[in-house]
Amino acid sequence: MYKDSSRFKSFSRRVAFLGGGKVLLLSLLAGRMYQLQVIESDKYKTLADENRINLRLLPPPRGTIVDRYGRALAVNQENYRVTLVAEQVNDINTMLDTLSGIISLEDYERHRILREVRRRRGFVPVTVRENLDWRDVSRIEVNAPDLPGLSIEVGQSRQYPFAEDFAHVLGYVSAVSEKEVTGDPLLELPGFKVGKNGVERVFDLNLRGKAGNTQVEVNAVGRVIRELSRQEGQPGVDLRLTIDRDLQKLAADRLKEEKSASAVILDIHNGDVLALSSVPGFDPNEFVTGLSSKTWRRLINDPYAPLTNKAISGLYAPGSTFKMVVALAALEARIVAPDHRVFCRGHTQLGNARFHCWKRHGHGWQDMYDAHQNSCDVYFYDIAKRIGIDRIAAMATRFGLGTKTGIELPSEKGGVIPTRAWKKALIGTAWQQGETLISGIGQGFILTTPLQLAVMTARIANGGKAVLPRLIRAAEVDGKEEEPVFKDLGISKRSLDVVREGMNRVTNVQQGTAYRARISEEGMEMSGKTGTAQVRRISKAERDTRVLKNHERPWRERDHALFVGYAPSDNPRYAVSVIVEHGGGGSKVAAPIARDLLLATQKRDPANRTLAPAAAKAPAKSEEI
Repeated sequence: MYKDSSRFKSFSRRVAFLGGGKVLLLSLLAGRMYQLQVIESDKYKTLADENRINLRLLPPPRGTIVDRYGRALAVNQENYRVTLVAEQVNDINTMLDTLSGIISLEDYERHRILREVRRRRGFVPVTVRENLDWRDVSRIEVNAPDLPGLSIEVGQSRQYPFAEDFAHVLGYVSAVSEKEVTGDPLLELPGFKVGKNGVERVFDLNLRGKAGNTQVEVNAVGRVIRELSRQEGQPGVDLRLTIDRDLQKLAADRLKEEKSASAVILDIHNGDVLALSSVPGFDPNEFVTGLSSKTWRRLINDPYAPLTNKAISGLYAPGSTFKMVVALAALEARIVAPDHRVFCRGHTQLGNARFHCWKRHGHGWQDMYDAHQNSCDVYFYDIAKRIGIDRIAAMATRFGLGTKTGIELPSEKGGVIPTRAWKKALIGTAWQQGETLISGIGQGFILTTPLQLAVMTARIANGGKAVLPRLIRAAEVDGKEEEPVFKDLGISKRSLDVVREGMNRVTNVQQGTAYRARISEEGMEMSGKTGTAQVRRISKAERDTRVLKNHERPWRERDHALFVGYAPSDNPRYAVSVIVEHGGGGSKVAAPIARDLLLATQKRDPANRTLAPAAAKAPAKSEEI
């Protein structure tokens, strides 16, 4: 009896203990369920939605680029591309082998794909091939079950309708490099391009726009079920350039007759760059789709440097086009007068050194007007010796030579305008008087760009205003374009009139060096100055025997041909500079090109033509360049 009672009590305690434990566990479970379903319900609902809903960025349309009349220069076109998501593929090499049997896939493309797969996160799509035609798209879609991780997307790609004619101005866009990845998710989108050169690079942030986004519902394997919401991105800013498309094409076509050349046309009053051409050029569309290694080697090994914008990066001795600066320096210093005369016998002597004129037997007596007209070297040797290199350099700097103009293009070079202090600091030796004489005819250490020469000419033609070049149309204020105001250089009208008369005689007097290249249309006459810049020194032995003519020398040893000018002569509006590398004489080669460009510019008269509606106001330059 006692044992039964004891066992009953022990069983009851166990039951109570187990029952209490169950109640406690149930209470804890109920509490946890309450916490999850009531207290933290919003949190886990969000997590569930994140597994079901994907937020994807939408690339914004890149801003277009138009000329001064609103005509398209850089546009966007529909682009079908195939992309790869690495985390959805077991063996990428096997998948690429399968794909190469459907569409052609070069070795360099395969290497690029594998490199980007290693660099990017597994869920970030990688572009396999762009600009697919309908045949390739249909082949890939039919074989989709055998191509896991691949999908066809529709986007936009950049197109340049005028190819190499505008290549150095517009530049190009290309795929984002590793160095350019800044953490912006927009840069990791498949097929996204950024500006790499020209206006595309300088204003890349403006042209790029802001990304949009879309919310899509996906299933367990990541397939899109439906689109829940969509917010389009903000398109990039449309840019309107100062360039006249027709003038730019004319300049390019005219220069293509030469192996390597450049030309700039400016509005002398507001600095509008109406044409800026450098030949040979390149096709920027090839950079958009991706260059092959063969094409890249061809471009960088081309002796005529098609990738270089010679108008802003080419450095040349200005030759005789520099003589107006020397004359202005002498006139403003009141060291010589316009009627100052020098006898030219074909050379001048300085110590034991002889400095030659381009005309072997000389020009005879020359005043300042004659010296411009005949481009007499001896005359400018004389006045350069009188005024010194520092005065010449100061005047050259005032007219925009030897310094960057600040044009809205990358890779502009400043050039060199030497002084006594410059040579001492850079070379460590004292300045020699013979170097002053050589500088007086635009040779020696002096280096300028074609754009700088155009700016110099514009400042002479506009009465001494410090005009600066611009590629982007000025912003509009109250519906009217805001014109820039330039400071006065402080050059006397008397001095400028002397130089302009000399330039007028160069082209409009029968004995002038460019008379054969004159503009004969009444009211459209041009004034200018020829230039021939030596690229190698002529030795005494050559002068004693026979100096080889340009066409007898190797191309790289021939003289550069230059011409600067403005028109109309009586009421200037447009300035031009032309440089033909190793072209020979400026009067024979460069002057006719300048004549054709100035005549066409006057007939079009872009400064006075009604503009088409502007696409957008001028933005600020991108800071990330």
